[in-house]
Amino acid sequence: MTHSLVKRADPPLWQKLQVVGHLLQSVRGGKSTSLLLEQIDPVIRPGAQALLFQVLRHLGRADALRSLLASRAPPPAADALLCCALALAWQESQAMFDAHTLVNQVVEAAKRQPATKAQASFINACLRRFLRGRDALIQASDKYETARWNHPPWWIKRLKLDFPDHWQHVLESNNRQAPMTLRVNERKASRDDYLEGLLSVGIGARASGRHGIALSTATSVASVPGFLDGLVSVQDAAAQLAAPLLLDGLPGIAGLKVLDACAAPGGKTAHLLEMGCRDVTSIDIDASRLEKIQQTLTRLGLVARLRVGDAGSPGTWWDGQRFDAILLDAPCTASGIVRRHPDVRWLRREADVSQLAMIQANLLKALWPVLKPGGRLLYCTCSVFKAEGTDQIQTFLAHNTDAALMDSPGHLLPHFRANEEGVPDNSADDHDGFFLALLEKRVA
Repeated sequence: MTHSLVKRADPPLWQKLQVVGHLLQSVRGGKSTSLLLEQIDPVIRPGAQALLFQVLRHLGRADALRSLLASRAPPPAADALLCCALALAWQESQAMFDAHTLVNQVVEAAKRQPATKAQASFINACLRRFLRGRDALIQASDKYETARWNHPPWWIKRLKLDFPDHWQHVLESNNRQAPMTLRVNERKASRDDYLEGLLSVGIGARASGRHGIALSTATSVASVPGFLDGLVSVQDAAAQLAAPLLLDGLPGIAGLKVLDACAAPGGKTAHLLEMGCRDVTSIDIDASRLEKIQQTLTRLGLVARLRVGDAGSPGTWWDGQRFDAILLDAPCTASGIVRRHPDVRWLRREADVSQLAMIQANLLKALWPVLKPGGRLLYCTCSVFKAEGTDQIQTFLAHNTDAALMDSPGHLLPHFRANEEGVPDNSADDHDGFFLALLEKRVA
C-alpha cells in the first residue's frame, strides 16, 4: 500500500486537548483563532476546532470556576488546560465527553508536555474537586456576570445600554452555533432548483432569504454540492441582504459603475456581479486578501476590477470617475459574528469600539465625494454596537446635508429560529448580527 492511501488514525483525546490548550493560551495572548487553526495539522484540526469553539463559548464560566477552585492561577499553560476542561465539563447536558473520561484525558495531556507536567497533579485535584462539588460551585459562580453570559463585563454593559430590551437575547444567541448558509449563484442555477437538488439526495436544507439556503447540518465547504463548480458560496443570511439593498430599484444595473470598498474576502463583490453588475471595482488594503477575492471570482466564473489600496485615501487608486453605487463594509469590532468566531469577544477591548468608529467615520467622509449625485452608498458592519451603526450614521447625516437615509434595516441582532419571541425588527430567519444603512446623495 502506498503512503498516500494510508488513512491516519484519529488522534487521541489527550492530544486534541493539548492543542486546544495551546490555542486558548494564544487567544489569551491576543491571537485570532482563524490564523491559529490554519497552522494546525489537518488531521487534528476539525476535532480541535470543535473543542476550542465549545471552550470559547463557555470561557467566562470556566474562568469563574477556576477562581473558586484555586485562589492563585497556575502558570499560563496549565491554567489554559484546566479552563479548557472546566468549560467542557461544567454543563452536563452539553458535555461532549463523560466527565471522568475528560478528567483522565486532561491529566494525561498535562503529563505529556513539559509546560504542564509539573502541574498535572494540581489539575487533577482541581477537576476531581469540581466533580464532587459541581452544583455548589456552579451556583457560586453565578454571582459573576461574566460566568452567566460568557462575555466580558464591558461588552455586557454596552449591550444593556444599546438594547435594554434585547441584550439577553443577543448574548444567548452569541453562545449558540451558527448555521451554515449558502448563497446560490443564480447566473448558474436558480435557488429553488438547487434546493430541490439537495433535498433529492437527502441533504437537509431550507430556503433562507432571497438567494440563500441554510443547511440543516454544517459540512466541509469542499463537500457542498456544486461549490467547486461555482454554484454556491458560503455567506450568512444577514450579509446576503447587502447587494440587493444597494441595487434594488436602480435602473440599468448592468451599466452601473459600482465600488466595493474594503472588499475582502469578496462575498459581496461576487453577489453584486451575480445580480448583473458588470463594472465592479473592489478595493482592499491587503494584497494577500485581494488574492482571495480573485480565487473566489475565478471559482464563480466572475470578473471584477481589483485594486490594492486604502479606501480612505481615494487619491491613491481612484481614476476620477464617480461611482453610481458604493458598498462600504467597514472594518468593525465583529461583535455581530460571535457565533461563528467565538474568540472575538475575548480578543476585543472596550477601547476598540471608539477607535474603529473613528476609522468608519473617516471612510464615510473619504468615499462620499466619489459618489455621483443621485447615487447610493450602503454602509454596513458586522457589529451590533450602536457606536458602529445607528450613531455613526446619525452623525454622518448631521454633517452632510446632501445625504438622505433611505429605507434601511438598521441593526439586525443575532437571531436563531428556535427563539419564538425573537426581536421584533428582525426577520424570522437565522442570521448574524449586522447593521445596514442605505444613503442617497441628493442632487443639488
